[in-house]
Amino acid sequence: MKQIIECVPNFSEGKNLAIIAAIADAIKSVEGVKLLHQDSGKAANRTVYTFAGEPLAVFEAAYRSIKVAVERIDMKQQSGVHPRIGACDVCPFIPISGIEKKELIVLTNKFAERVAQDFNIPIFLYEDSASSPKRKNLANHRIGDYENLQNRMENKLWKADFGVYNAQFGGCVMGVRNFLVAYNINLNTSDSKIAQEIAYDLRELGRPIGKKDGRTQYKSGKLKKVKAIGWYIKDFDRAQVSINLTDYKETPLQTVFEECKQIATTYGVTVTGSELIGLIPKDALTTAGAFYHKDGVNATEDEKIKAAIRHLGLDELNKFYPKDRIIEFALKK
Repeated sequence: MKQIIECVPNFSEGKNLAIIAAIADAIKSVEGVKLLHQDSGKAANRTVYTFAGEPLAVFEAAYRSIKVAVERIDMKQQSGVHPRIGACDVCPFIPISGIEKKELIVLTNKFAERVAQDFNIPIFLYEDSASSPKRKNLANHRIGDYENLQNRMENKLWKADFGVYNAQFGGCVMGVRNFLVAYNINLNTSDSKIAQEIAYDLRELGRPIGKKDGRTQYKSGKLKKVKAIGWYIKDFDRAQVSINLTDYKETPLQTVFEECKQIATTYGVTVTGSELIGLIPKDALTTAGAFYHKDGVNATEDEKIKAAIRHLGLDELNKFYPKDRIIEFALKK
């Protein structure tokens, strides 16, 4: 079986079309790599690219795209509502077929060291590549955002795994992880505070309730394998609960959506639909479709997908095309 991996780098640029295009061109310039999707947000000031191919080709595409960010993104001037620590804020690698995580971790660590040395930037390893348990969680790398990164590194609170601080670039979080569903739920309000309250109740980490021995204490939220924050997106003039679903099989998409609807009512708002960022595995949508379709698991694959799109409101903000947004279909295409 051919080895196929996916890379989903997030770049801290969602406004400058020339830079966004230059990063895409860098990815597409590598033979054997398919750019499957890109998603830009002006308010988030962020663009997410999804591409796949054989490992060496994917690493080369990632290298070339990061090179553009090093040359053209200045974090001293950058701002946006999305948490971030660098120009290429996070660069995950995901095994798709023919390769085990253990092998991919070795390749990714070598790549991270190369990037740090060649571009003189700090790389922080996370998820399955993390050098310690507390470094697995992306949120821990982003504490204080870019604005606090230099202080954390200089005070030895958060050392880089490779490289040194770079004021223009910031830092990059990199590693091997499972497939993650990036998913925003839309509310009928522009109040980001309400969205954040819902996020606290929904996410596994829960809400901060105070400090003990200098550390923030949390009351756990309702759903496992769910990370979430609330924000206001000017592009759509509405607040969203922005979610990273780290294990969609343990906590399915429909569970997150329905729980969010229930919590929203307690704050006097309603869920109007949702938005997928990047691509999604087919079984994540068909499972949701079986939940919503009147014929359940007996419905056809196409019927399940259509039911999921309709009931989750995935078409509310932008047209949702299954052939472009479902990873299995996009790879075949």
